[in-house]
Amino acid sequence: MYLIEVKRDGKYIYDGATALAVQVYAQENLFLGEDMVFPYLTEPLVQVGRYQNAREEANLEFMKKEDIKLVRRDTGGGTIYLDMGSVNFCFVGDHSKTDSAVNFEQMYQPAIDILKELGVKNVEMSGRNDLQIDGKKVSGAAMNIVNGRTYSGYTLLLDIDDEKMEGALKPNKKKMASKGIKSVRKRVISLRDYLVDEYKNLTSKEFYELMILKIFRTQDRSKIKTYELTDEDWAGIDQLMNEKYHHWDWTFGKSPRYTYSRDGRFSIGTLDITLDVDEGIIQHAKIYGDFFGSEDIGAVETALEGVKLKADDLKTALSHIDLKRYIGNVTADEIVKLIME
Repeated sequence: MYLIEVKRDGKYIYDGATALAVQVYAQENLFLGEDMVFPYLTEPLVQVGRYQNAREEANLEFMKKEDIKLVRRDTGGGTIYLDMGSVNFCFVGDHSKTDSAVNFEQMYQPAIDILKELGVKNVEMSGRNDLQIDGKKVSGAAMNIVNGRTYSGYTLLLDIDDEKMEGALKPNKKKMASKGIKSVRKRVISLRDYLVDEYKNLTSKEFYELMILKIFRTQDRSKIKTYELTDEDWAGIDQLMNEKYHHWDWTFGKSPRYTYSRDGRFSIGTLDITLDVDEGIIQHAKIYGDFFGSEDIGAVETALEGVKLKADDLKTALSHIDLKRYIGNVTADEIVKLIME
């Protein structure tokens, strides 16, 4: 098995989106003849599952305030909050079995064995893809099988920032009825509380290093078979970042169809805007309120249809309309702010 770390020019990169790009690039392009493991740490990040509604699962207002990034992963499952207290591992390997079903138990067993060696006595699988201790979650996992290769991973919650986790994952006040998958908010707890004294005071980086040694069953880092990403590899990873993980179409455009409503009060009266959104694009818009306009509001509704649910695009669409004739003394910026916040 090969170790591949998120390092460029000898320096670690603590960006969860880059870590995803490295993993997916390797899954599609690196064939080393053995399985690959990708450990990583990340600065604050909300990671939504492939089939989830990003706007429903993440509190974007809170995240912007706290400088928490958002990324959509390639695997299914629920939304998670990650930061430097989360130690993450991804695995890529050949899947030669005719049964295409994912097997979380097989993936998790080595981690369970290692945690027990570190003093965590009551760790066990819970449901389909979690690890728990005494009924409290300490890890979540995701997995898929693509083109004969298994792509899987799990997060070990060494430390938890309760305030940021709750704030980032708590749905905001937008009223939304989605046909997508909704996350189940489960009770979580820090893994550190269950480690034996010898390991209780490890930093996240030290725990990361310890887990690597345990996974490879060695006490000597130099004996671990390692693949260092080349300049050619990084060119492909950069392309993935630009075309996918940093792109609005992937992060928001992949959200399932949903209905999105916002209301607010202005000097002209109340505005209540309801949008039907599919793959991040407004399919139908309705505007209600007690405002006074000299012309039919339908023209404003039509202007919003076919537009991405993105601030700049909304502003451009509304800039071509004399809103005063339809709604009164309200600006395009005020309407966009109402929709997006």
